[in-house]
Amino acid sequence: MPTLAQIRAFSAVADTLHFRDAAAEIGMSQPALSGAVAALEESLGSRLVERTTRKVLLTPAGERIAARARTVLDAVAGLMEEAEAARAPFTGHLRLGVIPTVAPYLLPTVLRLAHETYPDLDLQVHEEQTSSLLEGLGSGRLDLLLLALPLGAHGVTEIPLFHEDFVLVTPGDHRLAGRADIPRESLRELPLLLLEEGHCLRDQALDVCREIGKDEGVPATTSAAGLSTLVQLVAGGLGVTLLPRTAVDLEAARDERLGTGCFRAPAPGRRVGLAMRSGTARAGEFTAFADSLRHALRPLPVRLTPSRPEADRSGTAEVDRTTPLQ
Repeated sequence: MPTLAQIRAFSAVADTLHFRDAAAEIGMSQPALSGAVAALEESLGSRLVERTTRKVLLTPAGERIAARARTVLDAVAGLMEEAEAARAPFTGHLRLGVIPTVAPYLLPTVLRLAHETYPDLDLQVHEEQTSSLLEGLGSGRLDLLLLALPLGAHGVTEIPLFHEDFVLVTPGDHRLAGRADIPRESLRELPLLLLEEGHCLRDQALDVCREIGKDEGVPATTSAAGLSTLVQLVAGGLGVTLLPRTAVDLEAARDERLGTGCFRAPAPGRRVGLAMRSGTARAGEFTAFADSLRHALRPLPVRLTPSRPEADRSGTAEVDRTTPLQ
């Protein structure tokens, strides 16, 4: 089989049509280069180069092989670039999966972090529901997930980022609008609107209902595919809903038809974090990414979960970064 050195030597001759110039171009002695080209011709069983006293010519076979040789060398160069990217953290591709109830509210921070801190990282974002994201992670289609925890999935390592409270969204003239001490039990008597099946936020809201003994009254005939539609249903007077705190400014704060209220502590909420394949070779890179992301999320109304060294030093599990709703 031809060797890479033989192919490189012949390609240099084909480009320069001069043995001395070709040898200088690839840092090889002229006798070694001539020997490599001769060995390639013997390996292929075909004459590739004709030498005269005044110039070097490619045979018809040599012209065809030269085009193939360039393709091979380009492919090898690409392989080396990929290997270098794999060795260097925060380079190459990062295929990030994000759930729909997180994507619009955290992606601006994630994208800004990637652009400013990891400029050589090719971040690719896929918005899907949790079940699809876990399938993609397991199959290798995705590298890292940003979603609600815990997952309890086999072969998946979770990295908690923060906890955020749920906020009650009501019509603007509702009796609970503007309150800061709403008891969870108030949900028992309220027509709670939910996202459609498949969204983890729906499951979390139903968990809250079960905790307070609310088993009836959730309308099966009205649901929404996204939070924007959900709050419009509330604005239209069809009921109330729960929003994650990070979604309030974008979805409800500027709509005069809507009101918001905060629950009495401990408020219902959710935990958000990253998930990666257990044992992935990029575990260190993803852990460092999580640490950087926590720092970038500090302005948001969430309670950050510190990295392990911080937790060991402080003895606390969360850092309160929440601010009152306006």
